[in-house]
Amino acid sequence: MKLAVFSHCVIDSIKIGDASYEQAGGPACYCSCTARNLKLDVDLFTKFGSDFDSENYLTKNKINFFNSLSEKPTTQFKINIADSDRTLYLEKKCEQIEYSDIDADGTLISPVFDEISSETYDSIKQNSNFTFLDPQGFLRRVDSNNKIFLEKTEIDLSNVSAIKTSSSEIRHLVGNDDQDAMKNLQKKGVKYVLFTNKQEISMLDKDRIYSLTLPNQEIYDTTGIGDIFSSTFCSIFLKEKDSIWAFCFASGAAQAAIESKKVGLEKVPKKGATETNASYFYNAMKFRPV
Repeated sequence: MKLAVFSHCVIDSIKIGDASYEQAGGPACYCSCTARNLKLDVDLFTKFGSDFDSENYLTKNKINFFNSLSEKPTTQFKINIADSDRTLYLEKKCEQIEYSDIDADGTLISPVFDEISSETYDSIKQNSNFTFLDPQGFLRRVDSNNKIFLEKTEIDLSNVSAIKTSSSEIRHLVGNDDQDAMKNLQKKGVKYVLFTNKQEISMLDKDRIYSLTLPNQEIYDTTGIGDIFSSTFCSIFLKEKDSIWAFCFASGAAQAAIESKKVGLEKVPKKGATETNASYFYNAMKFRPV
C-alpha cells in the first residue's frame, strides 16, 4: 500500500512555558512518518529550502520525495502552546507545490499555508482513488503581525472521500460546529466526516455519528496530533477498508502521541501502542443515528 501526501515540510519554533524547541514538522513530516510506522510506502509532494534537513527526517525514514528543494527557505512557524491551545505565527513561506502524477492507493492533502493552488488541488482530487482532506491551510490567513487566523472560505469538496476538521475550522467552512455542520459537509459529497474538539472525537458515516472521548491526560506538545490522527485513519482505511476500525485506530494513535509527552516528531507513535489504544476505543465507542 502507498499513500501520497501533499503538504509543506516546515520548521516549527515551539515555546511551551519556559522551554523552547526548534523541530522539523508540518503534515509532510508527521503524516509521512506515521504512515511509514504503519508499514505503508509514502510519496511526499512538498517543497523545502536548504535549511531543512531532509536526510535526517525524510531519507532515513524511507519517505520518497521528488523535485522538492527550493531556492526559498522552508516554511516556518512560531508556535506558543498553553495546554491544548496554540497560537501560530508565520515566519517564512516556501514556494507552492506543483502537481505531479499520483501512483498511490490514496492521497492525503493537508496544506499549512498557501502551498496548494486551487488548480493543483483539483488535479489531485481528479487523479486519486481515495482523497483525505485536512483543510486547515486553505482557511488560514495572517494579520499585520503575521499571526495566523482563520477566515470563512468556500472549498470545493467534490471527489473528497474523507475530511478532518476541528471545531474552529468547521465553523469557517459551514458556519456552525454541531451535528448539522457535519451533515452539511456530508451533503457536499464527503463520505467520512471526522470532527475533533479537543478530547471529543466524532465521525459521521452514512446515517450514524460515532464518538469517542480521549482520557484526561496532561497535555504537553500538541503539535502534529491532528496530522497523526489523519494519517492513521488514511493508512488503516486503505489497508482494511473499515471506517470504524480506522476511526478507532486514528484515535488510538492520537492518544498514544499525547501519552508519550514527547516534543515534535518524537511523539509519532509505534504501531503497538496505537493498536492497544484502538482496541480499547473500539469497545468504548458510542454511536447514534442522525
